[in-house]
Parts: sequence; structure tokens; C-alpha cells
Amino acid sequence: MKVAELCETLGWKALAGARGLDREVRGGYCGDLLSDVMAKAPPGCLWLTVQGHLNIVAVALLREMAGIVITSGREPDADTVRRAEEEGIPLFTSPASAFTLAGRLWELGVGRTGAA
Repeated sequence: MKVAELCETLGWKALAGARGLDREVRGGYCGDLLSDVMAKAPPGCLWLTVQGHLNIVAVALLREMAGIVITSGREPDADTVRRAEEEGIPLFTSPASAFTLAGRLWELGVGRTGAA
């Protein structure tokens, strides 16, 4: 499934990275400890986090992620939005928790063997 399809289906607020909306989402990763995400997040994943600072964009680039969703109604700082736009990293916010969004992504087939 494409990033744009998930954004529309799940009602996320798009903040940056429109040129990356056609990326295929190959899985997901939930995590807020940056060292863990840097070590374990798979390429092509959609990252669910409560972090909103500039370093999340660098981690997403390093791991070649499909995009970032900031969960639980949190908002990123302006520098983060600007950098995500510059780098073409889709950045969204959602009022839902990471737990809820992970369940919804699973229901939609993200991360299942043989599915998007």
C-alpha cells in the first residue's frame, strides 16, 4: 500500500514530504528510543512515534523509511517539518496512539507476509 493511501484511509494530517507520498509501505515500526529505531527499523517501514524533534528526520533517512507518523496528538517543531519537506520524507500527525495505529495498519495488511 502507498503512503498516500494510508494517509487518506486513516485520516492523518499531512505536514511535509508530498513528493514521497507514492512510496510503498513495506511494514511498520513503533518506537521512541532513537538508538533502537536506528538499529532495528526495516527499510520501507512507516515509523510510529511520539517524538517530534529534528532527529527523527535524520533517522528516517538513515533507515530509508517510507514515512513518519507522530502519534497521540503530538505536534513536531517547525524545524522538523521544514527538514522533512526538504528531504522528501512524508510526515504526518494523528490523534490516535501508536498501539491503535499499529492495529489499524495490520488490519489493512501492512506488514503481513504477502501483503503491502
